[in-house]
Amino acid sequence: MKMYTLHKTQNLPITVDEAWEFLSNPKNLSHLTPKEMNMKIISGADRPMYPGQIIQYSVTPLAGIKTKWVSEISQYEKGKYFVDIQLAGPYAYWHHQHFIHQIKGGVQMEDIITYKVPFGILGKIAQPFLVKPKLEEVFEYRKKRLTELFGEYKG
Repeated sequence: MKMYTLHKTQNLPITVDEAWEFLSNPKNLSHLTPKEMNMKIISGADRPMYPGQIIQYSVTPLAGIKTKWVSEISQYEKGKYFVDIQLAGPYAYWHHQHFIHQIKGGVQMEDIITYKVPFGILGKIAQPFLVKPKLEEVFEYRKKRLTELFGEYKG
C-alpha cells in the first residue's frame, strides 16, 4: 500500500518556549481541530507530554463516522520536536513529526505527516478526492486558529 506525505510549515511571532508550551499540551489539540470533527480527549492528557504517553481521543473525521484514535508520543525532545504515531484509528498508518525552529522574530512550526489510507484499492481511490483534501482542510483550520491565538508573523 502506498505511503503519502503531507508537509506543512507556519511561522508565528512567539518564542520557542511559548510554542512548545502550547503545542506539547495534548489538551490543546481540540482547539486546533475543526469543530465539526467533534474531537474529545478520552484519556492520557492529564500530564505534561512525555515519551511513551498514550492519548485516546474520539473524533468524527467524516460526517456521521465517529471513531476512536489512540496515539503514542514515540519521540520527544523538549523545545524541539515530538512525534506521535497512531496505534488505533482511521488510518492504516500515521506518523506525525512536529518540529519547532527558532527563526528571526519568532518560530517556524513544521509538521511532517506520513500516512497510509485504509481499505485497499477503495482507500487509494479516495485518497486524492477525500482523504488528502480533508487533511489539507484540518491544517488550514489549524493555521488560521494559531494565527488567531498568537498573531500574524511579520518576519
